[in-house]
Amino acid sequence: MPWVKLTWSALLLLAGALNAATLQGKVIGVADGDTVTLLDDQKNQHIIRLQGIDAPEKAQAFGNKSKQSLHEMVHGKEVFVDVQKKDKYGRSVGKILVNQTDACLEQIKRGMAWHYKQYANEQSPEDRDVYAQAESTARAQSLGLWKDKSPTPPWAFRKQNK
Repeated sequence: MPWVKLTWSALLLLAGALNAATLQGKVIGVADGDTVTLLDDQKNQHIIRLQGIDAPEKAQAFGNKSKQSLHEMVHGKEVFVDVQKKDKYGRSVGKILVNQTDACLEQIKRGMAWHYKQYANEQSPEDRDVYAQAESTARAQSLGLWKDKSPTPPWAFRKQNK
């Protein structure tokens, strides 16, 4: 078998691919604008936190609209989840694809979530750029939560309400 010389970047990509997992199943619950419950074929439930976004909390302006937006997009549908990690609450964090559409990106495009830049380094460079551009466009068009002149980001809201 011929030996192949791999660069560090190729090794890191390979390691990342080996750590990542793909879940498939039906979305049976939507907790808020960035969290769903998925039921896989083995009838196991998985709590999924959408990667790269942070949606308004339910008690915030647009919190319920954000939840409704995600519900309409994914509830009762078969989805694929590109899981990147588990968060500190044990939820799988990943990108949800429904009919080959990135639900995370759609939430940003609709003005129903922020691009969660605090965790942008966990995204691919392409997703980082596309999500950031989608937020800029939604802001410029005053879509969803951007109708407010100065909406409170959910991370600031959570900090204020601890």
